[in-house]
Amino acid sequence: MTIYNFSVKTADGGDISMSQFRGKVLLIVNTATKCGFTPQYEALQRLYDKYREQGFEVLDFPCNQFGHQAPGSNEEIGNFCELRYKTTFPRFAKIDVNGEREEPLYHFLKSQQGGFINDGIKWNFTKFLVSRDGAVIDRYAPITKPEKIEKDILMLL
Repeated sequence: MTIYNFSVKTADGGDISMSQFRGKVLLIVNTATKCGFTPQYEALQRLYDKYREQGFEVLDFPCNQFGHQAPGSNEEIGNFCELRYKTTFPRFAKIDVNGEREEPLYHFLKSQQGGFINDGIKWNFTKFLVSRDGAVIDRYAPITKPEKIEKDILMLL
């Protein structure tokens, strides 16, 4: 099984198969607009701009589970990110990354790359690096700045 077996909700409520991203290197991130890590959007966008022509994608999954730091609708979150941080990478519908309403994609990601103490996502801006063949290669803590992941991205590109 790979991430290509999953479908997710787009920010406008549609469904999209993760197979659309087959052959690309992915950085999948659960995000929030009112978090101490929110400025990481800038570095995520820089990586996206630098490597998207080589087959790199950042996939943004807003999550309101940690301190209610992603309030607002999908549209409001999108507007904030696009206006404040000029993001252009794909953003999906707000999801849960833990618990009984956990997004199935995240259940899979966590099963492939567990956390430090347990598999649960600890906070916003946890990042998963996925290879071109859909394998989950690594998991990075929220404190890991996107620029620190660049060397790992380059190895997969």
